[in-house]
Amino acid sequence: MTQDKFPVLVTGGAGYIGSHAVLALLDSGWPVVVIDNLTTGFRWAVPAEATFVQGDIADRALVGALIADHGIGAILHFAGSIVVPESVADPLGYYENNTVKSRSLIESAVRGGVKRFIFSSTAATYGIPETVPVKEDAPTRPINPYGWSKLMTEQMLRDASFAHDLDHVALRYFNVAGADPAGRAGQSTAGATHLIKVAVEAATGKRDHVDIFGTDYDTPDGTGVRDYIHVSDLAAAHVDALDRLVAEPGASHVMNCGYGRGFSVIEVLDAVDRVTNMTIDRRVSPRRAGDPPALVADNGRILATLPWRPRRDDLDTIVADALAWERKLAERG
Repeated sequence: MTQDKFPVLVTGGAGYIGSHAVLALLDSGWPVVVIDNLTTGFRWAVPAEATFVQGDIADRALVGALIADHGIGAILHFAGSIVVPESVADPLGYYENNTVKSRSLIESAVRGGVKRFIFSSTAATYGIPETVPVKEDAPTRPINPYGWSKLMTEQMLRDASFAHDLDHVALRYFNVAGADPAGRAGQSTAGATHLIKVAVEAATGKRDHVDIFGTDYDTPDGTGVRDYIHVSDLAAAHVDALDRLVAEPGASHVMNCGYGRGFSVIEVLDAVDRVTNMTIDRRVSPRRAGDPPALVADNGRILATLPWRPRRDDLDTIVADALAWERKLAERG
């Protein structure tokens, strides 16, 4: 271990985005400890090079012991629930899992003397933005409990950073998709709701169709428009954010993670048809609760603040990587 690379605690590191962040950290030479309760994550998704502990981030005794025993110098916090319609149906569950448990984790960080905290936030904090692309200083008016649960955690981090020696970065993700190009990780959650995941499941026979939720939005083709970011690019942003917190103590940041380009549901499905050389059955369904018409990032701040640059910002590439992973899962059975 090099002198300047201390152990990093990754919460939710057995999940989709967390497992890619673990790979990116390990690839960059950071020692990694993962805590995950395996509610939606997979033990096999954590590389052997990382230390794995099954547990809950709200278990302050456990988290405190991990911080002390491993000399944790930073926390990357991915653990949480992420399905918008589910948050509408079960708001209290989302506030418990995403907000209350995050409060406990932040307290453990402060008590344990951890000075750096990177939070997996979301573009859902903006609600329905007045202007698109949306900047970080746009009004934050979530339209679903998921967005509120994340925004509350951002506020707790701001207040904790003001009161304690805890610098943080909140990364507001737009739509995350794709898989590790080397085939080491990908989205494996059963019943996933993300469009590209659903579409490649249909392409491999796991589903018989793809629902288009709403064709009457105020968008060019009437379907929802989203900014899709490759999960490996997103993971790289976390490593760069950690490097920034190490190099610049005393500063905290909120940054969008997206490419600044939106694609509609129909454009995404067209890309899946192109990559697979087949036609997926599409069915029009009513709008889902809590879905805004368009969400596209203004990524000027992250480009100005970090050395991060997108490497896989091509829709067909994102789809191809997601498809390769889906086929790998199908072979695994």
